[in-house]
Amino acid sequence: MQWKTATIIALAIALAASVAAVPAEVMAAESTTAAPAANTLAKLDGELAAVLHDPAHRLASLSVLAVREGKIVYQKQFGDRYIDNGNPANNVAANADTMYRIASISKLVVTLGVMRLVEAGKLSLDADVSDYLGFKLRNPHFPDDRITLRMLLSHTSSLRDDGGYYWEAKLGVHFRDVLVPGGARYGKGEMWSSTAKPGAYFHYANFPWGVVGMIMERVTGERFDRLMRRLILDPMELKGGFHPADFSREDLNNVATLYRKGVEVNDKMVWDPAGPWIAQTDNYRKDAPVPRALPEYVIGTNGSLFGPMGNCRLTAEGLGRIMLMMTNGGMHGTKRILKADSIEKMLATQWHHDGSAQNGNSNGEVGFGSHQELMNAWGLGVQLFQDISGPGRGDRLIERGGYKATGHLGDAWGLTSAMVFDRKTRSGMIFLIGGPAFDPDTNPGKYSSLYRHEEKILDALYRRAIAGEVN
Repeated sequence: MQWKTATIIALAIALAASVAAVPAEVMAAESTTAAPAANTLAKLDGELAAVLHDPAHRLASLSVLAVREGKIVYQKQFGDRYIDNGNPANNVAANADTMYRIASISKLVVTLGVMRLVEAGKLSLDADVSDYLGFKLRNPHFPDDRITLRMLLSHTSSLRDDGGYYWEAKLGVHFRDVLVPGGARYGKGEMWSSTAKPGAYFHYANFPWGVVGMIMERVTGERFDRLMRRLILDPMELKGGFHPADFSREDLNNVATLYRKGVEVNDKMVWDPAGPWIAQTDNYRKDAPVPRALPEYVIGTNGSLFGPMGNCRLTAEGLGRIMLMMTNGGMHGTKRILKADSIEKMLATQWHHDGSAQNGNSNGEVGFGSHQELMNAWGLGVQLFQDISGPGRGDRLIERGGYKATGHLGDAWGLTSAMVFDRKTRSGMIFLIGGPAFDPDTNPGKYSSLYRHEEKILDALYRRAIAGEVN
């Protein structure tokens, strides 16, 4: 994988030596925003370091970035991207080049690729996706209701994860056999809601993104990971991608291993903050990643293979480029990635919770597990944060409230992540956490469904880097 060198300019702050440099094309040229004062950023450094090293809630690593009025004003990394429990001298610190498996933020990245295909006339948001798949896709409980890309991208398609959402290449899976009654892998049909027809109900799920990946392959004839490189990664000069087996050794060394602390009991990990860091995924210091595609893989059969639902690796700075492109109406520097209208379509409300009880006549599931009232509105591949707040519930992003942002969250393999931005003020925040030493559910949020350590990170980034608060 080739990485094109971009022009680098130093951030104009006293902490420039510790804050990674940012490529010039990701900054808005017209911005005259002054960086927050050096003492303000020094306080932010200390606050974030305190979150990482909290004795009761230790984190393996942390990469953050903040945008203020269309300009990256802060980015920094803490902790280690590789941990050697036996010899800490072998630990490798996270840095600006460290890529993380960004989990479900991948869905936002994929949606950008979908919108490029819509612009090219290869896809329509409101066409019956059966036209692209080569077989009739219907929820058997609602056989007269077609399913569209708009529904898939807004989690209203009536597909569920109950029957699984990822199949390895060696299984030789064709989604037709998974999705159509009578198919060899259809099973009990648990992937289909029996109560909510397509377009009528929000239910966050991963499987729809496998269907999206299959559609993208079928209309282009290109393997999903390579297609996303052509559509988004290469035009924006982003390190990373959906298939680490194709990464260079240098790039693999820059991928953060994701961890949890615990002990192995009967081949299962049990949380133990006093135990060793246990690698969950992306431990490439010695072993190369296993290729996801076999030579016999038939493009357009198994859309889950390269993980459009959560398998992308990117740096915080790479996500920052995407954030700035979206706040700049589809422009990446002087290069147009998407039309402004495509960005508008992504950010427009596709679903909004009607406020009714989840066990009543609700139009969607706004929470799951310990994350209550977390998802209250959705666009195309993006969450619309409504600033709903309560102890351990809600989607509020900063303690004082008032920050109604757009973006996506991620949670998988120990990593949790966030990419959120306010297009009006052209401000935003990103964090990527390399794993906790504790069960996150034991550290609930003070004013939202986010974990308390996530709240602290976002609130510190907002107060110091965006609002510029000294006190």
